[in-house]
Amino acid sequence: MKLGLIAGNGRFPFLLLDAARAAGRPVVVAAIKEETDAEIEQRAAADDGITVHWLSLGELSKLIDTFHKEGVTEAVMAGQVKHKQIFSAIRPDWRLAKLLFSLRTRSTDMLLGAVAKVLGDEGIALISSTTFLEPLLAEEGVLTERAPTEDEQRNIEYGRGVAGAVAGFDIGQTVVVAAQACVAVEAMEGTDVTIARAGALMGSLEGAASTLERALTVVKIAKPNQDMRFDVPVIGMRTIETMIAAGASCLSVEAGRTLLFDREAILLRAREAGIAIVATPRGY
Repeated sequence: MKLGLIAGNGRFPFLLLDAARAAGRPVVVAAIKEETDAEIEQRAAADDGITVHWLSLGELSKLIDTFHKEGVTEAVMAGQVKHKQIFSAIRPDWRLAKLLFSLRTRSTDMLLGAVAKVLGDEGIALISSTTFLEPLLAEEGVLTERAPTEDEQRNIEYGRGVAGAVAGFDIGQTVVVAAQACVAVEAMEGTDVTIARAGALMGSLEGAASTLERALTVVKIAKPNQDMRFDVPVIGMRTIETMIAAGASCLSVEAGRTLLFDREAILLRAREAGIAIVATPRGY
């Protein structure tokens, strides 16, 4: 049975594509012109089990028509689609425009949940983004050689409370903390930009007298009612490199609900930089 892959940006679509093909599933890729890496075409050229169709972010009707023509009845979303695109110059087709006007808010969950319902009504079931990638989910415990220090542990406990409140409003999933004070909160800009902003803010205080510890702790959680079909928390090498540049020394993620891409490379780079990574249980 063909699998539809709605591909956003980053490496997520490629990892899911490879895993689905390893499981013997032919894949029909709906590549988003504004987001998807053109490398997806090379994958299709090298594997006759992959078909790629390009469409713009606003073309919901074309997405549905493409999947219908290809006989797709099951689809998965993989890769980020920047939330700020909603407010860009992208022109929605009539179906997406109707959907947008019907929403009470344009939060990620509200928008993607509505898209999922439209697909379902058209006979296309949207499945979990972690399908085929369960081995990449973070397991509970300290993932690096170094465990969080007492101060970092206090930052994690405080940060999880703040992140839980923010995520509950579907605003963002990441907060950056120093000395149990919130330095930055994620909104539309995404995790890496949030970390970089926190680093810039703390860097601006260099040379100023302070009794506070300035090492940053990054806390990323899933939403309280996380829909695993979309917007699943993801950590990749770029996040670790951004942490290093920002002066962050600790990363906390949620076990069983966070995907770790390039795990071995991430843990090696974290060890080199002295970063502690821990996966805490849900509701910790």
